[in-house]
Amino acid sequence: MTGSDHYKIKTIIRGAPWDAEARSSLDEPGVTIKEGDYILAVNGIPLTSAQEPFIAFTGLANKTVELTYNSTPSWTGAKTAVVKTMDDEGRLRNLAWIENMRKQVDKETNGEVGYIYVPSTGVDGQNELIRQFNAQWDKKALIIDERFNNGGQIPDRFIEMLNRDPLAFWAIRDGSDWPWPPYANFGPKVMLINGWSGSGGDAFPDYFRRKKLGPLIGARTWGGLIGISGVPGLIDGGGVTVPTFRMYNPDGTWFQEGHGVDPDIAVPEDLAAMAKGNDPQLERGITEIKALLKTKAFNTPKRPSVEKRGF
Repeated sequence: MTGSDHYKIKTIIRGAPWDAEARSSLDEPGVTIKEGDYILAVNGIPLTSAQEPFIAFTGLANKTVELTYNSTPSWTGAKTAVVKTMDDEGRLRNLAWIENMRKQVDKETNGEVGYIYVPSTGVDGQNELIRQFNAQWDKKALIIDERFNNGGQIPDRFIEMLNRDPLAFWAIRDGSDWPWPPYANFGPKVMLINGWSGSGGDAFPDYFRRKKLGPLIGARTWGGLIGISGVPGLIDGGGVTVPTFRMYNPDGTWFQEGHGVDPDIAVPEDLAAMAKGNDPQLERGITEIKALLKTKAFNTPKRPSVEKRGF
C-alpha cells in the first residue's frame, strides 16, 4: 500500500506466537518498525512507489540490510533499523494462514474446539499433526483440516492418534483426574477435504471415514493413490515414473483411483473467497462440529465415591 510517494506497511505477517520456525524480518526482537510505518530507503537508496518495492531488494535475500523508516512519509525525524531479509516467505504465510483458522475456530466455539492442519502424510505432516495435537488434545472436539494435503506415506499412524478410545481414568490425590491414554481426544471430529489433496491425502479421509471418526466436509479429493518406486534413473539424468503398487480395500474392492474420496457434506471450493479471508468449507466445519458437540460430546465419567476398605 502506498502513502504519498512512499510505501506504507499495512500488515506484518505473523504465525502463532510459538511458531519460531519462520518469522518476518520486521517481527524479530529489537526491530522497532511497526505496522503503519513508511519505508523510505533500503541501504540508503530512496524507495518510492514509482517502482516495484521488491526491486530494491534484488540480490539481498538472506542478507543484512538497513531500512530507513518513519511514522509519516517524511525524511524529517526518520530512523534506521538493521534487519536480515528472508529468501522465501511461503512458510511464514502458511503458518499465518493456519493460525488465522485456528483462532477463528477457537473464537466461534468459545474455545471448546481445536483445529489441526495436516499438510501431508509425510514427515512434515507427521510433525505438524503431533505438534498441534499435543497442544489441543484436551479440547472437547477437533476439526482436522487436510486440504491441500500432498501425500507422502500411508497415514495409518495418523488415524491411530485420532482414534484412541478411553481405557481408564486416574484419580489423582492433589490434582485433576487423568485420562488414559494421556494424549487422546475422545470427542467428536470432522475433517475438511478438497480436490488438491491426493495420494496419502486420499487415504487419510478414506481411513477417517472407515473408522467412523466423523463426517468429511468439502470437495472430492484428487484420487491419485498409486505407488511409484523402484524405477532406475535414465542415462541422461532424467527419470520416469511407473506405477508399482495400488491399494485395495478389505472387502476386496479397489480404492477409487482416479476418482478420490467423496465428501459426506459437499461444500464447493471457493479460492476467490478464501483469498478474501472467507472460507466456506471451514465455516461449515465449525457449524457441524458445534452440532456434534450437542449430540455426541464425550463426558468424562464421574469419579467413584471413596471406597471403605479394611478389616
